[in-house]
Amino acid sequence: MKLYNSIGPNPQVVRMFLAELGQELETIEVDLMAGQNRQEEHLKRNPSGQMPALELDDGSFLSEITAICEYLDEKHGTTDLIGKSAEDRAETRMWTRRIDLQIIEPMTTGFRYAEGLEFFKTRMRTIPEAAEGLKLIAQEKILWLDNLMEGKEYICGERFTLADVMLFCFLNFGTTVGQAINPEAKNILNWFEKVKKRPSASA
Repeated sequence: MKLYNSIGPNPQVVRMFLAELGQELETIEVDLMAGQNRQEEHLKRNPSGQMPALELDDGSFLSEITAICEYLDEKHGTTDLIGKSAEDRAETRMWTRRIDLQIIEPMTTGFRYAEGLEFFKTRMRTIPEAAEGLKLIAQEKILWLDNLMEGKEYICGERFTLADVMLFCFLNFGTTVGQAINPEAKNILNWFEKVKKRPSASA
């Protein structure tokens, strides 16, 4: 297998997940800033032009970070990162979906419509007037999650999962683009510092 990698939080999710699995893959860098991900060669790997992409042993490609991570986990023999039982897998997927839709989507779209506007305006439809509202939605949902994290070690309780990996990578990204974690979110801040100490966090 080969991982087509680039800058950005999405590829970091896969790299961190791989580090948690203790796996290493051949990595090929794609220059996002130069627009290599929008060129024909990469569009054959992922028609959406997004990063990362995983080339399988049969030459086919997977994209979308949740699909990639679930595939890697299953090939590894299934771990607590996704879940060893149907119930645990469902719980991981439930929280991953909530975090993706309610926090990651408004956070990243708010960035693309504001700080990242000059870069993204020629690559996708942008709505600059929506940026601040989207950022507020992300912060509101972080506080919503903060309340639900009371007394919990990780998002799925005692298990460190893909949901934690995704949230960490995107909150970490947010701190670099003017969307710091709300200081009122004490549980999330404590969780973030704990996850930041994991060796995989620097992947």
